[in-house]
Amino acid sequence: MIIIDEAQHSDIPQLCDLLALLFSQEQEFHPDLQKQSAALNLLIGNRQRGRIFVLRHGDTLLGMVSVQVLVSTACGGDVLLLEDLVVRPTCRNHGYGSALLEHVIDFARRGGYSRITLLADSVNLDAQRFYCRHGFFVSDMLPCRILL
Repeated sequence: MIIIDEAQHSDIPQLCDLLALLFSQEQEFHPDLQKQSAALNLLIGNRQRGRIFVLRHGDTLLGMVSVQVLVSTACGGDVLLLEDLVVRPTCRNHGYGSALLEHVIDFARRGGYSRITLLADSVNLDAQRFYCRHGFFVSDMLPCRILL
């Protein structure tokens, strides 16, 4: 049976595998086991920071999505940043990504969050279409970064 639940610390090795898949297809990020493990340890079990939801089939993680809590002065309260949504390649095109995304949207609605923001790789048109099908739209805001 396939279920969606929250990640546990024991899931970190499989979560790192999933993040390596995701970061291998993105232009700006690269897999780094040490960095991903450290970040996952900060998020798992720390509900003030966010959540990691996993798509689980027995002991195997088929996919994951992470959200982090931010405070928006524009919205007047808590909002979510959707960071990582990835499904194993062999499990794609079965609705699992949609199930994870809808789970996050439902979680946000039930939790009183007023916005979900995400970044999609500018060359990943499939991801952009996927998010648009679920009600996301391209914002006029342009992300800018400084790496420290």
